[in-house]
Amino acid sequence: MLNITELLENIKKSPYRDIEITTPHTGHLKFSDRQTGDIVTGPRGKWKEKPGSLLATLVREHNPKPICAPDKGELLALHSELEGEFVQAGTPIATIRHKLTREEVEHTILQKALYLFLAPERAKYYFTPEVDKKIHASDGPSVKVRDGMELLIMSRMKREVHLKYQGPDGIIYAIYFKHNENVDAGAPILGVCPQEQLAEIQEVVMRIKTEWRT
Repeated sequence: MLNITELLENIKKSPYRDIEITTPHTGHLKFSDRQTGDIVTGPRGKWKEKPGSLLATLVREHNPKPICAPDKGELLALHSELEGEFVQAGTPIATIRHKLTREEVEHTILQKALYLFLAPERAKYYFTPEVDKKIHASDGPSVKVRDGMELLIMSRMKREVHLKYQGPDGIIYAIYFKHNENVDAGAPILGVCPQEQLAEIQEVVMRIKTEWRT
């Protein structure tokens, strides 16, 4: 069984994620005035419509394409030796060290601690009416699932298929799909928590909410 408390302590020792920035296509590279050690920001706005800090510009056939920071963090490395060079797609140009937020730590813990029921196809997913009623009536994780239980409706190209849950018995703790939005094949739909581990997971999540500084 996964030691969730130990997992959290290990994350606290190194609460970072290094993001490597690469070129999306070929072109001549021109860096912005950013320097190693600078703090950069990711996309902003309600819909993330405002791009992050400009790191470089890639010019191909006189068409400039900005390369912006995908998340907030410290500019750990900058390959300024590539200034003015013609580079191939996928060339590393910078590294950002991003400090994990409270939500990201919680997401990481749950992704490792829960059993993830994955989408078999790219489609829209809905609970069956019976399960949907239980979800909306419940106060916190309390809806139990068992292997072979008819749980979801998969909707794709005007075709609806009832989907049975396959996995260990437990309680629905996390729901990863949204109403009327497609989920990619292989992406998690649900996170199911074993009954005997529910109290431990809830305790660790509460510690994250109270102790973690964003």
